[in-house]
Amino acid sequence: MFGKRFIPYFVLVCLAVLLASCTTTPPEIPEPEVVPPERRQRVSFTDLPDWNTDNMKAVWPAFLNSCRAIGKRTDWQNICLKARGIDKNDQAAIRTFFESYFDPYRIVGENGSDTGLATGYYEPLLTGSRNRKGKFQTALYRQPDDLLVIDLASAYPQLKGLRLRGKLEGHRVVPYDTRAEIEKSGKLDGNEIVWVDDVLDAFFLEIQGSGRVYLPESGETIRLAYANQNGRPYRSIGRYLLDKGELKPGQASAQQIKEWIRKNPERLREVLDANPSYVFFREEKITDPEEGPKGALGIPLTAERSIAVDPRHIPLGAPVFIDTTQPYSPVPLRKLVMAQDTGGAIKGAVRADYFWGFGSDAGKQAGKMKQKLKIWLLLPKQPEK
Repeated sequence: MFGKRFIPYFVLVCLAVLLASCTTTPPEIPEPEVVPPERRQRVSFTDLPDWNTDNMKAVWPAFLNSCRAIGKRTDWQNICLKARGIDKNDQAAIRTFFESYFDPYRIVGENGSDTGLATGYYEPLLTGSRNRKGKFQTALYRQPDDLLVIDLASAYPQLKGLRLRGKLEGHRVVPYDTRAEIEKSGKLDGNEIVWVDDVLDAFFLEIQGSGRVYLPESGETIRLAYANQNGRPYRSIGRYLLDKGELKPGQASAQQIKEWIRKNPERLREVLDANPSYVFFREEKITDPEEGPKGALGIPLTAERSIAVDPRHIPLGAPVFIDTTQPYSPVPLRKLVMAQDTGGAIKGAVRADYFWGFGSDAGKQAGKMKQKLKIWLLLPKQPEK
């Protein structure tokens, strides 16, 4: 598997015990796989539906953000340097810029199909307190001290980008606790950042990866950003309820899941514990309320112009043209976006999580989105041979 016939016993033990805890996290992003030519087909910009009518001014700030993160890379240096001279208000100039410095590639999935899945996410707003009292009974936690993140890439380059998460149990490294085990043990007591007033909002904040919390006592609003995860695989509670026959296909939006749980409060713990993954946060101050949370590239996301992708297939920072539809609608959603984030459930070449922005309206759109998707990856033009 790794090109060597012998791997030290320690590595075998780690892989066997912690395989379920293997995930990728920023800032170490896995190198994209070498995609076979038949799965990355060069096309013309005229093949991109509605390319000429997209609002280029809207995507330009997101593109410049990508340059902040990857502009020093060899194949991006000249492009990002040239971008500084483009008038941000000149639609034609921006469109010509992309056509001059990039080539579009139609992306096909591992199954040979060019059609995949688009979902949505957003930055929610919760209400909380620094202290547990009254209606504020659900904690959001910082990363615990006993969480180990093991990097084997320095010894085994084949494992670059993979992290093994676990904890010490005597002299053994074992997988970190599941959601159910964490909640039952109370082991995170003392690691609370804030207490919020809704257990479901707290759970869905973990799925979104970041969010804001308004503290009425001080009038302050803080941001909770993704810090780490327990290493357990993400399991959709919507899928769990579908498999149990509690919801029907097409009824597993975030809003419908919340409604079902509120009608069946006695099953709350059962449903939430069906997802063994658990996310830990860090607190950040909000200096600009208009600025989105930071994605996997470490730069702010742009509402409706940033997406999360599988970085094994789509290089982070790259422009991607998407062809999908509005949630629960046949109305086309075709535009240029930037691959600036990742997600535990975002797996595959033709797969994207569309960032809708901040607040309840964005949440309504994100919670409903589960649409067919086609994508074209824009890569820097290669020098003529």
